[in-house]
Parts: sequence; structure tokens; C-alpha cells
Amino acid sequence: MALMGAALTTIARADEHNEKTVVTFSGPVEIPGVHLKGWGVLPAGTYVFKLVDSQSDRNIVQIFSADETTVYATILAIPNYRLKATGKTVVTFRERPAGQPEALRAWFYPGRNWGQEFVYPKAVAIEIAQSTKTTVLSTPAELPVEVTEPIRPVDEPIIAQLRQAPITAFQPTGEEVELAQVVTPPPPGELVAVAKLPATASPLPLMALAGLLALGGAFALRAIEKRTF
Repeated sequence: MALMGAALTTIARADEHNEKTVVTFSGPVEIPGVHLKGWGVLPAGTYVFKLVDSQSDRNIVQIFSADETTVYATILAIPNYRLKATGKTVVTFRERPAGQPEALRAWFYPGRNWGQEFVYPKAVAIEIAQSTKTTVLSTPAELPVEVTEPIRPVDEPIIAQLRQAPITAFQPTGEEVELAQVVTPPPPGELVAVAKLPATASPLPLMALAGLLALGGAFALRAIEKRTF
């Protein structure tokens, strides 16, 4: 069951091109991906989520400190669809046995139907799948799970590896299945169009169009008025 209560999120709608979101966890949360040493489990606190790379079939998310000076993790994610978009950020979790931190599952930006479902390393994915009785996305690639050096905001070597990493899924039985059996891909181009939306797009073209339409309407009304009299 996906939980949203124990580690409730708060949002700050900011740069839409990278879906920057401020998230506050009220309890410890286990995260996947390439993380800074000692940060495989985020303690309760405030963090910043950003989409740093987007493709048609996968995305890459980074988790920053509240002041955005430290990158704690770079995570591979697969597009995840929800039927109804909301005006608030939604972060879902996988419930773990008592005494274990909940595992981060997916992140949905306000107003988006397509969000990010996170991919776990193989061994961790199998353990979570069995303990939560759910299917968990996984990569069998030999990626550096933990790094000692600070992760850069856009660490090209790591991102290059994540772009190429194969992705499958593990069922609660421990059986590995193809990604296509558990994930419905988004329509071609939809995610790219969302991700590439400029953060500072100017409203001037829209204002100009509105002005032209208003001017045309005024001329039409004037012509009708002349015919009437």
C-alpha cells in the first residue's frame, strides 16, 4: 500500500522546467539511486527535489539539502501515471515492517498527471518487493550505490550511466519481470514537452493575441452598429 501520511510533504511551486519542489518528511525515508555516503535513509527534515534530466521513457531526479548546497542522491525514475492531477505535490511510499523506514516510491509535481516512480538497485528491490507485497522497479546494472565524494548538481558521469541502465521489476515472489509488464509508457513526446517548458516563458505573445482578438471584436461591433443606424 502506498502511504502518504507518515512522511507528509509540503510544496513550493517554483521552476516548472525542473519541477523544483520543497519536501518536508516527518520521519526517516529510505531512498534509492546513487546517494552520498550515509544518506541512503534521509532523516526527518526538509529537502528539495529537482528533475535534472528527462527522456521519453525515463527521468533522473536529484535530492538536495534545503539550502540546495548539497546533493544527497541522484535517482533513476520511470514515468508514473495518475488518473487525477492535484494542485499539490504528492509523494508516495511503500509501507515497511515496524522499525524500518518507509521506502520512497513516487513523486508527482502539482498539476501533472505523469510523475516519477523511483528505481531501486536489484538487491534492495527484491527485499522491498517481498516485505511490501508489491512490484518494485529495479536495475540490475552495476551502479555506484554509495559515493564518498559530494555529488554535483548535474553529475554527468552518473547521469550517463543512469541513462543507459537496463530496468526491470521484481514481484513479491522474487520473480523478475519485464518493465513493459508493469509500466504503461506515456504518449510519445508528452513528458519531453512538459520537461522542456521554459521557466521564464514570456506572456507577451499571448497578450498580443488577446489584444488582436479584442480589436477585431471592436471593429465587428462597430460595423454592426453602423448597419443598425
